Amino acid sequence: MGYPNNNKTYSVSRLNREIRALLEQGFASVQLTGEISNFVAPASGHWYFSLKDDKAQIKAAMWRGNNRYCNHRPANGQQVIVQARVSVYEPRGDYQLIVEQMAPAGEGLLKQQFDALKMQLAAEGLFSASHKKPLPSVINRVGVVTSATGAAIKDILTVLKRRAPQLQVVIYPALVQGDEAKQQICKQIAQANARREVDVLIVGRGGGSLEDLWSFNEESVARAIFASSIPVISAVGHEIDTTISDYVADVRAPTPSAAAELVSPDSEALKLRTSQLLQYLNQAFKRRLEGALQRLANFEARLQLQHPKNQLMQQTQRVDELEQRLIRAQAHHLRQKQSQFHLLQHRFDRLHPEQKIAQFKQLVAQLSDKLQYAMEQKLNTQRHQLAVSSAKLDSVSPLAVLARGYSIAKQEDRVIKSVADVDPEKPIVTQLADGEVVSMVKATQ
Repeated sequence: MGYPNNNKTYSVSRLNREIRALLEQGFASVQLTGEISNFVAPASGHWYFSLKDDKAQIKAAMWRGNNRYCNHRPANGQQVIVQARVSVYEPRGDYQLIVEQMAPAGEGLLKQQFDALKMQLAAEGLFSASHKKPLPSVINRVGVVTSATGAAIKDILTVLKRRAPQLQVVIYPALVQGDEAKQQICKQIAQANARREVDVLIVGRGGGSLEDLWSFNEESVARAIFASSIPVISAVGHEIDTTISDYVADVRAPTPSAAAELVSPDSEALKLRTSQLLQYLNQAFKRRLEGALQRLANFEARLQLQHPKNQLMQQTQRVDELEQRLIRAQAHHLRQKQSQFHLLQHRFDRLHPEQKIAQFKQLVAQLSDKLQYAMEQKLNTQRHQLAVSSAKLDSVSPLAVLARGYSIAKQEDRVIKSVADVDPEKPIVTQLADGEVVSMVKATQ
């Protein structure tokens, strides 16, 4: 019996090990559906079973660390959806699935992932009220982590413009759907915390399906929100939508518009309150003046009962002084309140968006001039470097050497470097700066 000529001989265990590595690399994560059969749950806590359809079956195992997040215990004959990787049980060479997540068919794997992550983070304390940061009592600048072109940012800006146009808004643009969304959301939350330029952070997007909102159910996003030193308001989807971010955030808003209302004082209500205070102040001064006048009348009545002329004149003078002091005090307080009102009005006008737009236009013009100047400087430098390089290249050119009186002798396109290279029977071509000279060899020395 002959053996194949192969310099690599496998043992059985080595072959199974390498087959296992190939399968786990090639099928690192697969999702499939099937019917459970031969289900076994030993004391170790692991689950062993087979998945089958009407034509084939495959063995499967689900370790205790993964199956504890399942919200149901599987049974023989049940249709399930699993997320698994393909592997090999080396001692027997059995091809099998290592199941990481499982859900009843029809409920969906995303729902199970949501419930599993929710249980995990709740157990770690990320949802605890003791970790929730209160919103600042005074908010001057609001940060928003969302899509720069989505409906959420439009709703937020509309509400803020109506309720509190003096608030400044910093947008940290990020994708809110797709494979790259979770990385961008985490990056922008970290960026906002590093820059420390906002008082509160709104993180969210508009409504959609569970798949559309899934970026806000990612563990990395939840941990980024929990790690934020800036208070975070989660504003994802509609009022009926709930995500992991809602549980981790310091405050949950049912919609992006509601989040904007949470961070914005109503400017109309503020003006109304100021007007009410001014009215109350005027009424208070009026009551005080009426009381003083009443006391004055009482004093006059008492003086009328006392006829000493001098005392009467002194009391009258004292009353006049008090009246003037009261009038001056009233006028002074009124001017103070009017000055405070004008100062507030001036602050409202100074914080108008048109002022900020003009400042940004001026900044853009300055940066444009700097960019033009830098481009011209760079172009001049490149031109100078080109001239220097051209001069260096010209200095080593063979044509430049010929122009100084040298020549190159060739025979059959070969440069003659030695007398031994010359064939007397063949012509020699001598290349000069302005042409060539063809000659015959009479002798060599």
